[in-house]
Amino acid sequence: MNPLSQLLALPEDEKFARGLVHTPAEIAQQPATWPSTFECFQERRAEIKDFLRAAGLAQETNSRPTVFLVGAGTSDYIGRSLTQLLRRLWQCEVLAVPSTDLLTNLRDWLVPGRRYLWISFSRSGESPEGVAVLQRALEAHPDIHHLIVCCNAQGRMLCETAGRKQVLGVPLPDAVQDRGLAMTSSFSNMVVFGQCLANIENPSAFQSILEQLVESGKSFLGTAAESAAELAGGPFKKACFVGSGPLKAVAKESALKLLELTSGKTQTMSESALGLRHGPMAALDEETLFVSFLSGAQMVQKYEILLLEEIGRKRLVKTRVVVCQSPSLDLATRAEGVLALKTSGSLPDDYRPPLDVIFGQLLGLFFSMRWNLKPDVPSPNGAISRIVQNVLVRS
Repeated sequence: MNPLSQLLALPEDEKFARGLVHTPAEIAQQPATWPSTFECFQERRAEIKDFLRAAGLAQETNSRPTVFLVGAGTSDYIGRSLTQLLRRLWQCEVLAVPSTDLLTNLRDWLVPGRRYLWISFSRSGESPEGVAVLQRALEAHPDIHHLIVCCNAQGRMLCETAGRKQVLGVPLPDAVQDRGLAMTSSFSNMVVFGQCLANIENPSAFQSILEQLVESGKSFLGTAAESAAELAGGPFKKACFVGSGPLKAVAKESALKLLELTSGKTQTMSESALGLRHGPMAALDEETLFVSFLSGAQMVQKYEILLLEEIGRKRLVKTRVVVCQSPSLDLATRAEGVLALKTSGSLPDDYRPPLDVIFGQLLGLFFSMRWNLKPDVPSPNGAISRIVQNVLVRS
C-alpha cells in the first residue's frame, strides 16, 4: 500500500491518538466526492441560472456586473483558482477579493453606480469576517446580488440570509465539510463547484472534464503520497511553491497547507515563476524544497523551464519537484522529481487546481507527522484553529 493507504488502514484508536482521524481520509476522498458536487450543481442549475440572469450576467457584455469572489485564507484561494476561467467564460470583470479586505476597506472596493455580484465561499459559514462583511453589504448595499457556496448547511452565512432578496445560498454535500483543521476536501469541491458555475451554459462539456479530473485524481493520490512521504524524510526546513495563472493559486494554497499543518515549523512561500526572480528567490537555499506546478501552456511553460534551469545552474536548492501533464523526456534533467498527472486528454490549467493541490495537501500531512504533530489539530499552542476566533467586528 502507498503511505496514504497505510494511514487509512490504521486502527481507529491509533488514528485518534495520532490525530489522523480526519485529515488523511478527507484528502483521500476528494476525487470520489467531485461527482457529488457536480450533481448538487445540476440539481440547482436552473435556479442558479435564473439568479445569475437576475444579477445581470445575461445582459450585453459592457452592462454585466463586476463579480467578486469572496473568501478568507483557503477560501480566498478558491476564488483565485477560478478568476481567469470565470472571466473568460462569463465575459465580465471577475476579481478575487478577500473578505478580510472587504471588512476593513469595503468603501475602497465599490464604485458607486456599478453593479456587483458577490460569490462567497466558506467551509463552515461561521467565519466572523465572512458573516460580518456579508451582513454589512446587505445593509449598506442592498442592490448587490450574493451567491453563497458553503459546505455547512447550518452555517450562519446560509441560515441568516435565507429568504433574503438577491441572495441565493447553495450548501454542498456534508461529506466535504472537513472536520480536520486544514481545508482539503472542502477546497477542491468548492473549486469544482466554481468550475460548474463557469460552465453553467454547457454543463455537459464540463462533465467530460470532470471525468478526467476524477480519473486522474484517483491515480495521482498514490503517486503523490509516495513522493510526499519520501520528501518529508528529507532535510527540508523551508519550501517554495511556484505556479502561473490559476496554478499560482495552487502554489499559495499548497504553501498554506504545509505551513499550517506543521504549525510553522516548515516555513513556506509561494510566487509565480516570473515573480520569483524579483527578490523572493533570495530565500532559496539547500534546506528549501522547491515545487513547480508546471503549466500545460507552452508559452508559459518556457518561462517555468527557464526558472528550473536557473535554479539548477546556480545550485540554489538541492531538490526541485515538478507536477505536470505529459512530461518531456528531458524534464528529468531540470528537476530531481517529476510527478505526472495521468489524464485521458489535455487538461487546461484552469481545471487543474483540484488535482494539483493534492500534492501540496499531502506534503502538509506527511511533514506534519515528521514534526510529531497531530494533523487534525496541528497547532499545540492554539495559534490557529479550525474557525478563526476573536475577531473584533465593528459596525
